[in-house]
Amino acid sequence: DTLLLRYISNTLLLSFYVAIGVAFIGVPTAWIIAFYRFPGRNTLSWLLLLPMAYPAYILAYTYTGVLEYAGPVLTWMRAVDMPEWVMSPFLHIRSLAGAALMLSLVLYPYVYLLARAAFLQQSANLMEAGYTLGQNRFSVFRRIVIPMARPAIAAGVLLAIMETVADFGTVQFFGVQTFTTGIMRTYYGFGDTPGAAQLSSLLLGFVAVLIVLERNSRTRIRYYSDQMRRLDKAAQNLNGFRAFGAQLMCFLPILFGFLVPTMLLTSWTLFDAQMQSLWQLAWNSFALAGGSALFIVGVALVIGYANRLFPSHSLSYVTTFIGLGYALPGIVVAIGVLIPFGAFDVWISAQLAPWSVTPQLWISGTLVAVIFAYLVRFLAVANGNIVSGLSRIRPSIDQSGRLLGLSQTGVLTNIHIPLMRGSVLTAILVCFVDILKELPATLILRPFDFNTLAVRAYELAGQERLIDASPASLCIVLVGLIPVILLNRSIGKL
Repeated sequence: DTLLLRYISNTLLLSFYVAIGVAFIGVPTAWIIAFYRFPGRNTLSWLLLLPMAYPAYILAYTYTGVLEYAGPVLTWMRAVDMPEWVMSPFLHIRSLAGAALMLSLVLYPYVYLLARAAFLQQSANLMEAGYTLGQNRFSVFRRIVIPMARPAIAAGVLLAIMETVADFGTVQFFGVQTFTTGIMRTYYGFGDTPGAAQLSSLLLGFVAVLIVLERNSRTRIRYYSDQMRRLDKAAQNLNGFRAFGAQLMCFLPILFGFLVPTMLLTSWTLFDAQMQSLWQLAWNSFALAGGSALFIVGVALVIGYANRLFPSHSLSYVTTFIGLGYALPGIVVAIGVLIPFGAFDVWISAQLAPWSVTPQLWISGTLVAVIFAYLVRFLAVANGNIVSGLSRIRPSIDQSGRLLGLSQTGVLTNIHIPLMRGSVLTAILVCFVDILKELPATLILRPFDFNTLAVRAYELAGQERLIDASPASLCIVLVGLIPVILLNRSIGKL
């Protein structure tokens, strides 16, 4: 009971801290980019997305490596006799507050993107009406702009909280006892699969509440008439110190969320790290992620095309159910896959017992279980892109293909897929990167002696070999830039 209360309280407290952190970073930067014009504004607007390339656990490894007691920062502070109260925050980086900071630095783009979109769609006329009523700029921001953008901001914050609840690598490394670390401890430490399943059920209930709240926030997002003068058409020009202040406000999250850790990882990789088996790890990771992504997108194509051919409430419910998978923590998916697959292994072994076949992990100890977990977790990502691509193809094209003698499968392979090539490639790339970053599901379900970049970085960090973990971590981050670039290009077309 005491442990359960600790898991609940730490999870709630971490979520609260991250909610404050992402709002504190995301809302002001979105406001500055939307409302002001200054040198470097366009560049900063997309650079603010770069921290999304980082899994929070890699950011945690990197900052711990530079801020730990024997690291360069505290070594320098001790050399210059820095007061204890100055060094104290760095000494406590591996704490709940430190985990919240790491998560906030990589998750604030959720709030930034949604808040910025909401700000840009607001009417400048409403703000000018506030000024004519004697309100100053801050009062207009607080009384008019924020209330109208509140649903979008709330949706971004709730998405960040969902990622926080699902996080395992960061809280495990920092020694913070949350639901995810409790599930792993119960399963691995005590070998108690039913206990891990019970904790997973509690976490699943918490996630379900977050899903309902997030979807409710999204349904309340409203965009205002294009007949009114939009806020981005009336942005205020800044010069001098005010422009510098705006640049600094937007640059700091980029500096600490992307530039500093990337420079550290690059330096350690080039000059200090031992890169044993890196190529084998990269091959394992890319082959697994690539094969899984192709399989997941193939399943999404079948479901999306079936919805197009045979629209019904049943298929609509299936699509909605699929959308829940991405919200599930990876560790919950892993336990959910492990229990039925393990039972199936026992059944197979029992059937083969009369032939003196040695019992083994026929499915749960193979890549089949890993790929199935990825399917459950990331099918929603692929399905969203595929449905979006199919929706842009007119139904008359299907009819024309059938008149030319093509079967329904032929229409899909010869007409639809070429027309929606961009959506298919985007779905494959995003699934590939998400799978590459996935830690808990891979850690639990992988076969023995099979490592990926994420798992190896986790193992090395657990052994306090943070510098040796940098090559694998840097590979993940560099690949993680791909969806960020795609996202930026999509935003640029709007």
